[in-house]
Amino acid sequence: MSVGLILEGGGMRGLYTAGVLDAFLDAGIQVDGIVSVSAGALFGVNFVSGQKGRALRYNKRFIKDKNYMGLRSWLKTGNVVNKEMAYYKIPMELDVFDQEAFAKAATDFYAVATNIESGQPEYIKIENVFDQMEALRASSALPLANEIVTYDGKKYLDGGLSDSIPVEFAKSLGFDHLIVILTRPASYRKKASSGRLYKLLYRKYPNFVKTAIKRPESYNQTLDKIEKAEQAQELFVIQPSQDLEIGRLEKNPAKFDEIYQIGLADAQDKLGKLKEYLNIK
Repeated sequence: MSVGLILEGGGMRGLYTAGVLDAFLDAGIQVDGIVSVSAGALFGVNFVSGQKGRALRYNKRFIKDKNYMGLRSWLKTGNVVNKEMAYYKIPMELDVFDQEAFAKAATDFYAVATNIESGQPEYIKIENVFDQMEALRASSALPLANEIVTYDGKKYLDGGLSDSIPVEFAKSLGFDHLIVILTRPASYRKKASSGRLYKLLYRKYPNFVKTAIKRPESYNQTLDKIEKAEQAQELFVIQPSQDLEIGRLEKNPAKFDEIYQIGLADAQDKLGKLKEYLNIK
């Protein structure tokens, strides 16, 4: 039996996912592959490396640091989330990511990024987090708030624009069971947008603009499919039991704890049913 895990993004809502994944670590839930998007990728690697609490810890520790993320970084570097500190100094020096454990886990790990020239999602297999940090950065590079990221000769922005919840790609990998972790409650649906800023700022990339404008429709269609698949017991969903009242680039550490604890509690509440779905005794 093979198990696939799908991780939605959502900025600091991703701390909900971090809570869920830490509950999985406590319960010994194992997966064979992960398809992740944006913050889901950034926090999901810690699940593979077995570093419980790391995502919450480093965000609480550094969120007040003016060099971590915010307006100062955006004005100085063009990136709201500071490239050098957030993606290199913290995981390599200040709160070290365990690449050795990640590699030993032998879990197929994919990060979704949007190719801005084609407007299509690409699924980048992450084998070495340090060597492929730019791929993770591409997956989480919010448009308007970050510069375009070049990786392996291609131009990318946030994977959530083209495939926010990559269920179909995960299915194509042939897993017997699928677990989906969402960062919005069941009632949530996206509202249509005119895409005015996309048209203005990314007019050189018409395919990307079309994808970005269509995102609400595509996202809502995916949620509808997930609901039907869950009812048919074709996959298992864990999502917030309440609205996550946290900004995408939240600065309040107390909010981080709150969102993380909601994820931890929601996962613990569903562990029994999840084990039944996975046929774990």
